[in-house]
Amino acid sequence: MFKTHGFVYRENNNSPGYYDGRYWTMWKLPMFGCTDSSQVVKELEECKKEYPQAFIRIIGFDNVRQVQCVSFIAHKPI
Repeated sequence: MFKTHGFVYRENNNSPGYYDGRYWTMWKLPMFGCTDSSQVVKELEECKKEYPQAFIRIIGFDNVRQVQCVSFIAHKPI
């Protein structure tokens, strides 16, 4: 394949791209150390106001084990 194309050719490339729905854009900076749920709700409302036609996902991480604990869609556009 390399000699034919001059580069490594992949016919059935399944690498994720930015616009294929697998990547999400972050809203502001992560809220490290946040223990108040009202702060999260406030940020959610601000994000909904700024992007009313966007899906909004909330992700929670365990800061000790450094793993994702929860992920859910918090806003679905009408």
